[in-house]
Amino acid sequence: MHIEIITTPNDALKESGFGSLTACNSVLDTVKKMGHSVRLNVCESKNDLDDVVKRKPELVVLAVKYIPVIHEDDVWLSGYFAQHGINYTGSSREVLKFDSNKVLAKTHLSNKGIKTANYFIATPSQYKNESELPVAFPLFLKPLDAANGNGIDDLSYVTNFSDYKSKVISLYDSFNQPVLAEEYLDGREFTVAVIKAHNKKLTVSAVEVIPLTSSHGLRILGAQAKKDDSEKLIEIIDDDVKNSVATLAVEAFNALGVRDYGRIDIKTNNHGECFFMEANLVPGMTYGSSYFPEACSIAHEFSYDKVIELLLDGSLNRASSNIPPHIRPDVSTG
Repeated sequence: MHIEIITTPNDALKESGFGSLTACNSVLDTVKKMGHSVRLNVCESKNDLDDVVKRKPELVVLAVKYIPVIHEDDVWLSGYFAQHGINYTGSSREVLKFDSNKVLAKTHLSNKGIKTANYFIATPSQYKNESELPVAFPLFLKPLDAANGNGIDDLSYVTNFSDYKSKVISLYDSFNQPVLAEEYLDGREFTVAVIKAHNKKLTVSAVEVIPLTSSHGLRILGAQAKKDDSEKLIEIIDDDVKNSVATLAVEAFNALGVRDYGRIDIKTNNHGECFFMEANLVPGMTYGSSYFPEACSIAHEFSYDKVIELLLDGSLNRASSNIPPHIRPDVSTG
């Protein structure tokens, strides 16, 4: 099968994606081993994408959600390739909005009865004092749509109005967008890789994430921790905990209408109750470090190659069956 991997110079992107060219080349190597004809495209313009369309690949593997174009709107790849009748991996443009906008995902799932931490949207000077805040301290502040821990550090955890104001201003100035203020959950942190095969079978890989304790005594999974790979992913030993985490992840996956694969992040409070935090629908694929393949390795002892093979199962089936790219027969909307 003729397959093309699509990425873009993404160092400056706030959004999630497979990762660097190294990660994309790791995926490419696996696809070659599977016996397919494959090439990697670093696209920076609509002309680059048009060239891909002209070659008429049977499947495009989307390593990023969109391509930023100077002085124009971003080009969302799932929508672009669906428009041109080319099958693509992952979820539709409509579903990917839940990855890009954390509040949209939380609101959608909350309306379906799925637990998520209490939250509100904040901008500088919006609230004049602590009594006006919709959610009580302690709070956790982060950018509305940034991925990879961007904007998150020890100062994201706030217990008073003065620190709250300072962090809101800092995030707003850095990211030029409103800030997500969440009820702080002081329990454990988990991430769950979910893959849906063409036969609707789900492979669920739930693991616990343990960040190092910072100088302030906090376990904050921020940009620096992810850059340093200082956090640990470990197997969930307690079956009850594992089942609770996995069940919530599958409920969120289905309720969001995710296709093919996605990573669901979950936290607990100090009573052990699970809460949805966010969804990453174009998860990192860096060999040896990215959460998605590492979770599959820890939970099921899958090799990296096996993870990529499972990841592509649904999209390869659609491509071989000539199912139009915008049709999602394997999606449950919950």
